[in-house]
Order: sequence, then structure tokens, then C-alpha cells
Amino acid sequence: GQLFLSVSGSVDSSGSRFSPLVVLELASDTKEEAIAWLLSRIRDKQQNGGAELLVEQLGPGAGAQEKENPNMFLVGATQQRLLSGAEEVGLFKEFNDGSMRGFTCANKHNFTDFKGDGDSFLSMAECQYIIKHELDTLRAKDETHVPGHTQAKLYPGKSIIRRLQSKGILVQIFPLHEQEELKRLSFSWYKKVKLSFQPLDNIRHYYGEGLALYFGFLEYFTFALVPMALIGVPYYVFDWEDYDKYVVFAVFNLVWCTVILELWKRCSASLAYQWGTLSRKKAFEEPRPGFHGVLGFNPVTGREEPLYPNAKRQLRIYLVSLPFVLLCLYLSLYVMMIYFQMEGWALSIHDEDPTFWTGILLFIPSIIYAVVIEIMNLIYRYAAEFLTEWENHRLESSYQNHLVLKVLVFNFFNCFASLFYIAFVMQDMVLLRQSLATLLITSQILNQFMEAFLPYWLQRRRNKKLIRKVQKRQTLGDKELPLAEQVRLEADMSTYLGTFDDYLELFLLFGYVSLFSCVYPLAAVLVVLNNITEVYSDAFKLCRVFKRPFSDPAANIGVWQLAFEAMSVIAVVTNCALIGMSPQVKAYFPESETQLILWTVAIEHGLLAFKFILTVVIPDVPKHIQIKLARLEFESLEALKKKVKT
Repeated sequence: GQLFLSVSGSVDSSGSRFSPLVVLELASDTKEEAIAWLLSRIRDKQQNGGAELLVEQLGPGAGAQEKENPNMFLVGATQQRLLSGAEEVGLFKEFNDGSMRGFTCANKHNFTDFKGDGDSFLSMAECQYIIKHELDTLRAKDETHVPGHTQAKLYPGKSIIRRLQSKGILVQIFPLHEQEELKRLSFSWYKKVKLSFQPLDNIRHYYGEGLALYFGFLEYFTFALVPMALIGVPYYVFDWEDYDKYVVFAVFNLVWCTVILELWKRCSASLAYQWGTLSRKKAFEEPRPGFHGVLGFNPVTGREEPLYPNAKRQLRIYLVSLPFVLLCLYLSLYVMMIYFQMEGWALSIHDEDPTFWTGILLFIPSIIYAVVIEIMNLIYRYAAEFLTEWENHRLESSYQNHLVLKVLVFNFFNCFASLFYIAFVMQDMVLLRQSLATLLITSQILNQFMEAFLPYWLQRRRNKKLIRKVQKRQTLGDKELPLAEQVRLEADMSTYLGTFDDYLELFLLFGYVSLFSCVYPLAAVLVVLNNITEVYSDAFKLCRVFKRPFSDPAANIGVWQLAFEAMSVIAVVTNCALIGMSPQVKAYFPESETQLILWTVAIEHGLLAFKFILTVVIPDVPKHIQIKLARLEFESLEALKKKVKT
């Protein structure tokens, strides 16, 4: 009984048509009874502890004699089920009076976009997010293990999908692309080169809030750096060596960095409000898929779930992770010292017999060092992920925070240690400028290559193979692939690992601009140019290279906001110190070193105080949104009172 799937939709065994939204791929050696059990749990009514979703096996594709995995399942849901799911996950939608409210099925007709039976009310990304949530909350009842797989133990109340993932039975679960909408989005986003804002609402509609906020931040950050770039150009062109002018530039930069970060908070709050994630209550966080421990009783939910003693985790963090990070920092210093020896060697050759070639040789150590830094960052990243996984954090958020902290400390050290050494130990401003420029340019070129060209090239090779396979079977008039092929093609695409690396890159660029801004005023110009290409390469890789990621209902950029703010505080200290060390400033205090240091510290404290005042004065959430949020709270309290009276 082979199933023929049309692109318009698939037919569930009960006979109802549904459009496939999410794909489950099980390992090819999964036992029949395990598959039957999983499908019955997915289809089962909610009151019986099922997910009440529609699911169907994917038919064999063209050229099916090859070793392709038969265990691909398409998951969808009825309109009614999606609406009740939207209420469960606490989706916020626009209400008739223009405010954003939590969706409920009871008053669905009072929502602005709800027409008829609400067919187009939820975006495809929202439907996929709802389905993922429903699958994630499928819990084991009285089964002791997955049928047919005795090694995959189950406990009552344990999430089934996560268990299957950690045991390798469930290979992957991913949302399908919507080809038409993707074409429209990529056209308005990166296909036509023009100076305009990105279509953030369309990005959010297709990819969810987390990604849209990243692109919003990238765009905002680029525009915010333009004033710094414009002021930096004359400094560079007229080659002003006079530090008095640099003082003005540095002070402007420091104040500007604070202002842009504070204004971004307002910006992201208005975006998140518009998208309904600002006031959405975070669903009670489930334990992460990799979390393991002795089965115990959770006092908050009253459910049985694995518990892991906090003391054990703290020991792992302080006795293993911390020493490891320190060891890595030591290694990074060691590599830096080797770089300075190479640098000295290149200089000595150039001084003996200066030719065109030895002039080029001067840049070689910096370029090699920049490449080595990138390689070290990559290796360390894997180690940090492994360690953070091993620390066994219960919540995804605390896992992310620990990972970000580890990676940030190392990357900051690795990228900026040599610059700090040149600035404050060697006190060689010319070399500092040259190193900063080389590091910045090399790392940008490497990043663009690693991020866009490599994945694209690999993807092209994969696609060609698959399209050839389809064409063997039938000559396709147009490029529209049949559904079975489309699903298999997407299953082979690389998985998008989230915005972590993209934010990290922006964080380091922000460091290059703010930490030593008074030394190399062109840095901002380079970063603006990089960000413009970054928008295109990131958009391209999301639309063409990666599987579609599940949407992530973020309300802000999370822990990165803190990271950027910390960087701007460090920047105050480094800039004040650099200016204090300059010969022009030293000339003002010929007789005493102490007085110079006191003045520098005093000015630095003054700037920090000014930053702090700015932070307090500029409110994080714009006034009109604060009023709307307060009004909603007031109304829900009133509604509660009425309920209690009746």
C-alpha cells in the first residue's frame, strides 16, 4: 500500500487531509513495534495522554532502490488542534482594541486576524512551534521501556521525544520549508541589492522571534556605528597624531557605546511587544534533553522527574571546568609569546635589508597569528560544549549561560590579549595600530569564508546529486520537486545551530571598535562594511543552506545584552589608560607620575558614573508600551474579580 503524496497535502489514515508541517526521522533500524507505539501515542486523544496530532509515513521517493531511510514521518494537525495548542503555549496575538493578548479559544473571534475558521490566523512557524511543543510534552505513562528497545528505559512523566533523541532512535525532528513563502522572503531580503531596512516582520513570520531579533540587532548595530565611522575617517585621512583630538574622539565613542546599547533595549522591547513575546509568560521550563539523574519528586510540579544534586554540579564546575578554562588561557598566552618572537624576528630581518619583500614579511606573523586564533577558538568551542554538557544543567537557560560565559572569556582573551600586551606592556602605538588592523581584516575575511562560501559549496554538491537522482526517474519540466524529494532534500541539509556564533562575532567586532577606538579610528568603518556583507551572507545561509530552524519566542537578546554592556565598561578603562599613557598627556604632568595616574583614574570614574546615570535615565521599555502592559494587567485582575464574584 504505497502512499502517493501530492504537494498540496498528505492524507492521514483516518482519511482527513492535512498539510505536513514537521518531519520526524527515526533510525533505519528502529523496531516495528517501537514505530507503531510512537505513532499511536502521537495520534492518541489528549485525555488519554496522547498529542492528538496527525502523522503519516513518507512514501518512497524517486530512485527508492537506493539506501534511503524509510522511517520518515510527516506530522500535521487539524485547525482546531492548532488553536487549542496556541492557547496551551500562551501565544500572544493582536486583540480588536489593538493591544496584544494571550490567545484563548473561547474569545477567538475578538482577535484581529481571526477570520472564518481561522485558517490563516497562525503563521506556519507558529504552527510548527506548537507541534514541537506538543511532541515535547508527550510523557511516558506506564511503559518501562520503548517497545522493542529494552535499553531505552522510560519513567512515568518522562518526555518521550527527548528520550528517543538521547538514545539515538529519533535521528532528527525539523520543520519543513514553505517554498513559495521562502522565495518571496529571500527576494525581499537579500536577492535585490538596495539600501533599505530588512523585512523584519517577514523574517519573524517565517523564522520566529529569536532570529528576527538577531537580524534586528545586526541592522541596528550597523546603523549605530555609522556616526563613529564618519568621525573616524577624517582622523585617519589627515593622520592626526595629536592626542588632544583623540581625547574628544574617545570620549564621544564611550558615551555613544552606552547610548546605543540603552536605546537598543527600547528598540527590542517595542519589537518584542509588537510580536507578542514581551509579556508572554515563559512556560514552566522542562529539563533539557541531555539532563540525567536519579528519579525523584519535583516539589514544584508534583511530577516524578530526574534530580541531580546541585553540590555535585558545583564541584564539577569549580574543580574541573574552571581549571580547564584557566589552562586554556595559559596556552593562549603562550601562543601569543611565540607570535611576539616571530614579530621581532621579522622586524630584525626588515631592518638589516629593507626591500619590498621584507615589507610584506612584516605582516606575515600577524596573519598567521590571526588564523591560529580562529583555529584555537574553534577547538575550544567544542571543549566548552562538551564540558558544559558534562556539568549536567537541568535547564536550557542555565546551560546556555554557562556556555556563553566560558566561550566569551576565552575568546575575549584570545583575541585581545596581544593587543593589551602591545598597548600596556610594550607601549608601542604604531605596532598596536598595525596589529589591530591586521587582526580585524584577517578575522573578517576568514569568517565570511567559513560562514557563507563553505556551507554553500557543500550544499551545491549535495543538491546536484539529489536532483540528478530525480531526473533519472522523470524529466522535470520546472524545478518544483515532489514532496517526498523535497523532504529528503531538506533532511540532508545542515542543521542551523542557532545565533550563538553570529552574536559572538558581533561581540568581538564591538570589542575591536570600542576597546582601542582612540588608536585606530578606521575600525568602525571596517566593521560597518563587514556587517553589510554579514546581513547578506546570514540571510543567504538561512534561506538556502540550512534546514529551517524551529522558532524561538525570544523577548530580547538575552545574556548577550549583558556581554555587550560589560565590554563597554572595559572599554572605558582601556581608553582612559591609553590616553593617560600618551606623551602629550604626560607632558602636562612633568614632575609627578602619581598625579597623572590619579587624574586618569578620576576621569575614568567620572565616565563610568556618567554611563551609569545614562543607564538609569533612559527607560528600558518605551512609555506607551509600559502603559499598555499595565492596562492589560489591570484588566486581567478585574476579570479575575468578576469570576470570583460569580
